[in-house]
Amino acid sequence: MKFLKIFLLFSLLSVAFSHGTFDSHLLPRPLILEYQENTETQFKELEDELGLHCASWRFSVEANNVNPWETIPEECAEYVKDYLTGRAYGFDLERVSKEAGVYAKSVELNGDGKDVWIFDIDDTLLSNLPYYADHGYGLEVFDNVEFDKWVEKAMAPAIKSSLKLYEEVLSLGFKVFLLTGRTEGKRKVTVENLNNAGFRDWHKLILRSADDREKLATIYKSEKRSEMEKEGYRILLNSGDQWSD
Repeated sequence: MKFLKIFLLFSLLSVAFSHGTFDSHLLPRPLILEYQENTETQFKELEDELGLHCASWRFSVEANNVNPWETIPEECAEYVKDYLTGRAYGFDLERVSKEAGVYAKSVELNGDGKDVWIFDIDDTLLSNLPYYADHGYGLEVFDNVEFDKWVEKAMAPAIKSSLKLYEEVLSLGFKVFLLTGRTEGKRKVTVENLNNAGFRDWHKLILRSADDREKLATIYKSEKRSEMEKEGYRILLNSGDQWSD
């Protein structure tokens, strides 16, 4: 907006200096305010259109209807940032946790210790928003090396609504398994981070072994769930932020 106003101002000055008898009343008044109003309307229309485009992209991603992607659309950078740092993301997390809690209370457990609730860790129990804030909220291609540096800090905060659900699930008598894409070498810092964030008393913490390192998340996690079932466990719910969950 500032550029447009300045550009218009200099245009008028050039006309005034080139015509000594310039009659300002030949132009509609007030000129700059009218130009500003029209420009604001155009910008508002473009902003609304962009918002619709980015919202459509986000919902398509969440419904798994978008082809594999490495970064968010560049024009949606502010939209994604506003979503994650504003109230909308928190509301979505709370909604999911609340609905899961309602389901948990409706389940009649067998009482044999074989009823399992699986939780993913990253962006399910622990929030990596501080990491993504330093990396463009998805504008940068994901870098495993940089992310591992963040993991090693063991500073990821708890997602509050997930912590509440986690504690509720334990109190109801579910066995809690944690199934994560983190590697076995990250076990110590993962336990430290979970404990510091308030997560305790899980039954199993499953991380990628050396044999699992090259497997796609869908394959790796499906195999681990199959192993649980072969051991006689009943998986009653699986909480996670990815379709592999």
